[in-house]
Amino acid sequence: MKNTLKLAFAVLIGSLLAFFLLTAFNVKPIIAYTVTTISSSLIFIAVCVMLMKEEVSSRYFFALISIGILLRIAFLTVHPVGSPDYYRYVWDGKVEAAGINPYRYAPDAPSLTSLHSDLVPRLVTYPSMKTIYPPLAEILFYIAYLIGGESYLGIKLLLLVFDILTMVGLYLTMGRLKLDRKYLLIYALCPLPFIQFFLDGHVDAFGFTFVIFAIYFYLTDKKSLGYIFIGLSMLIKPLALIMVPVFFFSEKGILNRIKAAAIPVLLFGLAYVPYIFTGSPFSALIKFTENWTFNGVVFHFLDAFIKDNQRTRAVCAVLLVIAYAPMVLSKKNLMTKIYLSVFILFIFSPIVHPWYIGWLVALLPLNPRWSGIAYAGLSSLTAFTILNYQLTGVWHDYNLVLIFEYGPVLLLLLRELFRNRESASPIPG
Repeated sequence: MKNTLKLAFAVLIGSLLAFFLLTAFNVKPIIAYTVTTISSSLIFIAVCVMLMKEEVSSRYFFALISIGILLRIAFLTVHPVGSPDYYRYVWDGKVEAAGINPYRYAPDAPSLTSLHSDLVPRLVTYPSMKTIYPPLAEILFYIAYLIGGESYLGIKLLLLVFDILTMVGLYLTMGRLKLDRKYLLIYALCPLPFIQFFLDGHVDAFGFTFVIFAIYFYLTDKKSLGYIFIGLSMLIKPLALIMVPVFFFSEKGILNRIKAAAIPVLLFGLAYVPYIFTGSPFSALIKFTENWTFNGVVFHFLDAFIKDNQRTRAVCAVLLVIAYAPMVLSKKNLMTKIYLSVFILFIFSPIVHPWYIGWLVALLPLNPRWSGIAYAGLSSLTAFTILNYQLTGVWHDYNLVLIFEYGPVLLLLLRELFRNRESASPIPG
């Protein structure tokens, strides 16, 4: 590994550590958050440019992986800055610990007054709305509450365990695909996981673990186990459902295809059975998917003309199917299809929080593409919205942010598709 690449990694790591330096000098946490998120993410893209051209020795590879884990541990002790979502996780875990169906009541329901504290549900966003999270996520909230009570440490410690397992799964899967292990550094040192999962504590990282091991089991001919893991990932966030048709059409024979679709979908449905008799598990999720919007490029610009939330969503859904169906039915390889399925979903989704893009980042070591690297880095520009909201109370999508975020990403994606690179490692030098 050349000295220039070593220096680049040092600068990247230093840019992440800058968060602690800035807060030590009493800079407002949200300003430190914004500066660190954007600067480290842009440096990350530059580091990837050099990484693709250089070999990484075993010594430096494991040293950098270790640094990535140590940085994750460092962020565990920091109070979330960019999002208050963890208060909802704490509340749901507390409700479960009390033996109450978390889908039965909204946090501000009078029936739960005995569970109120100084933190929750006072700091829970949308306290009149029931939880949207699937059952396996709720179980993990319960475990996190048993570990850390109302502290954010419980959820972050669980995230650390799962994230290390994700990297183990990636390493094993990369070996199966005969990929250069250096690509694991794209995930291990990407700023997005540090900021979104180990600073702000978002739960999507639990789902990554199940998806990566699902791919590993599928590739090692333990396909039924792989489908179970897809179902488990859907029980963290339903996003992995977009991958089910990929596995379905990758199989031969009607019985194998039925298994590919039925196992994850049935597992997802059965997990809700214990809750449906005393609660409404899907009411809040339906409300969320009908109304919320953020950072969805196609939705945002279409809605500027259509000016009707529901109609714009319907148009985006149709466009999603039009783009998705030919890709799934094409002769592209499995890794490419999985990557593109997630990518296409985000392009046409009305809601693309930066932590959602973590699903794509987790796939990059298996299918390293400039479109994904650029997306991981440029999504940091959404920090301007969070900064503005915390300083002024106004939540606003900026046209310029969307243009600078998605312009390069879409151009790179089109270039990749045009080149029709079907290798498992389609990064151009």
